[in-house]
Amino acid sequence: MAKNVREAAVEVLEMVEKQGAYSNLLINSVIEKNRISSLDASLLTELCYGTIQRQMTLDFFLKPFINKQKRIDSWVRQLLRISVYQFVFLDKIPDHAIINEAVNIAKKRGNKGISGFVNGVLRSIQREGVPSFDEIDNPIERLSIETSHPLWLVKRWVNQYGMETTREMCMENLNPSKQTARVNTLVADVDEVIKELEEEGFHVEKSDVIPEAIKSIRGNLVKSTAFKEGRITIQDESSMIVAYCVSPKENEKILDACAAPGGKSTHIAEKMNNLGEVVALDIHKHKIKLIYENAERLHIKNIHTMQMDARKVGDHFERASFDRVLVDAPCSGLGVLKGKPDIKYSKSEKDVKRLAEIQLHILQSAAKLVKPGGTLVYSTCTVDKEENEEVAKKFLQLHPDFTGDKELAKRVPEKVKPFVRDYDIEILPHSLQTDGFYIACFQKR
Repeated sequence: MAKNVREAAVEVLEMVEKQGAYSNLLINSVIEKNRISSLDASLLTELCYGTIQRQMTLDFFLKPFINKQKRIDSWVRQLLRISVYQFVFLDKIPDHAIINEAVNIAKKRGNKGISGFVNGVLRSIQREGVPSFDEIDNPIERLSIETSHPLWLVKRWVNQYGMETTREMCMENLNPSKQTARVNTLVADVDEVIKELEEEGFHVEKSDVIPEAIKSIRGNLVKSTAFKEGRITIQDESSMIVAYCVSPKENEKILDACAAPGGKSTHIAEKMNNLGEVVALDIHKHKIKLIYENAERLHIKNIHTMQMDARKVGDHFERASFDRVLVDAPCSGLGVLKGKPDIKYSKSEKDVKRLAEIQLHILQSAAKLVKPGGTLVYSTCTVDKEENEEVAKKFLQLHPDFTGDKELAKRVPEKVKPFVRDYDIEILPHSLQTDGFYIACFQKR
């Protein structure tokens, strides 16, 4: 490696903050580009995700020690954040090693003054300790800083879900995301795949939520032979619930209006045993390619892809021409903060409102395509009532030809049934230790 792990982490964090780059994509790119060993890759991932996930907390810890400094370069701030993250949240790295490493990076990238500043700040923190959250009087503000969730978001969640549920969500979002995969039941059996992966050196276990899902305890399943040969695909367990709600049958015609990267489309196609047709759409050409590549890898033959804005589907396809339609709508992504922590700093209340309008627009356009007696499913990977149940309620008010599907509970796996309310499902991050997710199911009269 040209750079050590902490230098690489500083660069990743700078790009995330300055350019709005996605942390997960950047980390993978840096690991591959620099051919980082699996051990160093684990530390790099921990430093980057941990520092982003705890950013507001780290800045609170740093504030009394850097208050007198008029200006701090972005990379210096990231270096200090990484160092304090190691002090407070990682117990395997000695304090002196953390300080020495940070000072060496500061010397290499800056000058004697900067390295002296970094050394002084970190030695002061080592000596005095970090400030206590008890100094923050307002309980909502304290929760915001303690769990590194923007104040507007915590206020919003407290208003929608109450203080206790908000605390549970925020605390759960600080846990690292676990990699889960769906076994391709067209070509493989769950027990066979687990045995194969264990023999290859991975440590996996069965999901207790979804029958065809597995969890990785150790090892990146994307590197496995089972993934390369299409016996598994990476997907979160809560996302897998959607195909159960769609409940596809062989030889039906099904539309997935916002399909990329194809996780739900391929799951639906698998449940149809490659019989019938799944039309998978996305607005972006490069994402259509992703759907096609995923389907090909999974040996799926009944998916047809098209580039299209989902808001215009009602004008393109013949009315009442699909047995089932899925609208997995673009959303704020506030349910996936464990795996994509940078989202919480880039979104605002304006985004939520704008997205809710787009979601309803897509849902109304897609509704025209459902056959009488057919099913329309609406889903998001967010935790926000305005994007979720409020969109579903507005849709039903505007479309008396649809009704909420009261048979939903019969179709979902046993572990999910407690979260079915009437015609919808709300999975909060702490509900099943998965991504937060919302699904509403409608039937055309």
